[in-house]
Amino acid sequence: MAEEVEYTEDNIRSLDWKEHIRMRPGMYIGKLGDGSAYDDGIYVLLKEVLDNCIDEFVMGNGRTIEVSIKDKTVKVRDYGRGVPLGKVVDVVSKINTGGKYDSKAFKKSVGLNGVGTKAVNALSSYFRIESNRDDKTKAAEFSKGELLMDGKIEPSTRRKGTKVIFTPDEEIFAGYKFRTQYIERMLWNYVYLNRGLTILFNGEKFHSERGLYDLLEKNMSDEPLYPIIHLMEEDIEVAITHTSSYGEEYYSFVNGQHTTQGGTHQQAFREAYVKTIREFFQKDYDAVDIRSSIVAAVAVKVMEPVFESQTKTKLGSNDVGPDGPTMRTFVNDFLKKYLDNFLHRNPEVAEALQRKILQSERERKDLAGIKKLAKKRAKEVSLHNKKLRDCRVHFNKDKDRSEETTLFITEGDSASGSITKVRDVNVQAVFSLKGKPLNSYGLTKKIVYENEEFNLLQAALNIEDGLENLRYNKVVLATDADVDGMHIRLLLITFFLQFFPDLVKNGHLSVLATPLFRVRDKNKTFYCYSEEEKQSAIEQLKGKAEITRFKGLGEISPDEFKNFIGEDMRLEPVVIGKGKSVNELLEFYMGKNTPQRQEFIIENLKVEQDLLKDLVN
Repeated sequence: MAEEVEYTEDNIRSLDWKEHIRMRPGMYIGKLGDGSAYDDGIYVLLKEVLDNCIDEFVMGNGRTIEVSIKDKTVKVRDYGRGVPLGKVVDVVSKINTGGKYDSKAFKKSVGLNGVGTKAVNALSSYFRIESNRDDKTKAAEFSKGELLMDGKIEPSTRRKGTKVIFTPDEEIFAGYKFRTQYIERMLWNYVYLNRGLTILFNGEKFHSERGLYDLLEKNMSDEPLYPIIHLMEEDIEVAITHTSSYGEEYYSFVNGQHTTQGGTHQQAFREAYVKTIREFFQKDYDAVDIRSSIVAAVAVKVMEPVFESQTKTKLGSNDVGPDGPTMRTFVNDFLKKYLDNFLHRNPEVAEALQRKILQSERERKDLAGIKKLAKKRAKEVSLHNKKLRDCRVHFNKDKDRSEETTLFITEGDSASGSITKVRDVNVQAVFSLKGKPLNSYGLTKKIVYENEEFNLLQAALNIEDGLENLRYNKVVLATDADVDGMHIRLLLITFFLQFFPDLVKNGHLSVLATPLFRVRDKNKTFYCYSEEEKQSAIEQLKGKAEITRFKGLGEISPDEFKNFIGEDMRLEPVVIGKGKSVNELLEFYMGKNTPQRQEFIIENLKVEQDLLKDLVN
């Protein structure tokens, strides 16, 4: 019988602000992560500091923000009014302290919870804030939320504004690394939404004069079928076009916050767009055909927005403001007026748009028969589908742990077997390929239904009609790091970029990094992912170390494999980089074997791993 534990007042413990944030960081910044995903905690910390600078800009104070990141330390300097000198310590160390509770000063601000910079402070091994205003300066320094230095107010000739320096705590964010491409995407979004703002990041300038028009122009991976439609009013701005890509692609924002998971404003836009187009053409076109291949950005400003999580990635508000219209009415009225007017004034755009709708309708009807057959086959196979070992929690249905949901796409029975044996059956699923998948470059979507493997993969992910019902947050390519494994990765990335580009663009696709070496002695074992890590491990063991080179996933035992897909899992995100369009890259690397490609290979002698980097970085 268990010993009874006495329950008295002594058992009740009240945590102070920093202890609570450090013990439950997820409540304040979402997931932690190591920086391999765009929504990992280290980027949320940066965003919380930047949001304060942006709010100053919106209020007409300071047009430039300077950001630098070096050796894991972040510096952010704005030229706003500067934090009131007597409150420098309070604003970063007392919960519910801030200037944004005065709704006159910050009418449509994002950072309304008074927690942002306090969380950054508590979760940083080093944190410094410096305020300059009224020809005076004051600074304070902290470590993990503990005050180290409370400086005096001193005379200063520095320009007014606030400077924050912080280093995320490695105890909280184990093995983290800032990915430049994620930071650049965040900063570009800030300048698109704040025309006239300049952000300098490690010396590079970010600036936009045309807002969401620039966002679409810069982010489209294909040529638009007609010039971008750019419409705006005081509290709403949209940019719309269509490309020849598959799927629907949206960039949505609320009060400057990038709502990566959409929400009521994005849904209202999708509905209102269909309604407006039907009314304009006076045709009851299918909604799927109207929205097929759309690329759109929508930004709204609302009073007191309600988000579905602390990280504010999905809007939950149904109203624009306490006394305002519903989100659906607000967006619908705007599009009905401005989009309808635009199409009447630009008949050539209206014609191009109608051609695209009719083309999508023809393609959908052509595919109808084969889709029906493919769905029937998939349904029959799903009852005894040996390819998919599913998990219990799913991204589109469950709230708890849904962010962790992962589908590993593996090749070969031994690798699939190892992952299947040691995976977390609640949130980790495995899809097994048989050999190399088909090179889908240049093929139509018909192949997705005709090819059994592609059809089953599409069904497993549940992405046939878009990402809204995606079943796994992370789609991880788990193949060997040899030439064959690299080729399989390229073929799968080609498949996703061809038919489901929004899966890649929304940061769901990654490559599983597995160790190249195991270095151990009788007491310690190190798994090393590079030559440098191997040399470091050998030096740490000092004596005679046993070194094993892993050639493939299949030769890593299940007991060892659990170390690589658990808390310390290393993922390399697949990110579409700058430069050539996706179509140009795919055509060069995955298209017909042209003399230019042969010449390029001979001149560069790159292995496929380098080609993979060119394709996705």
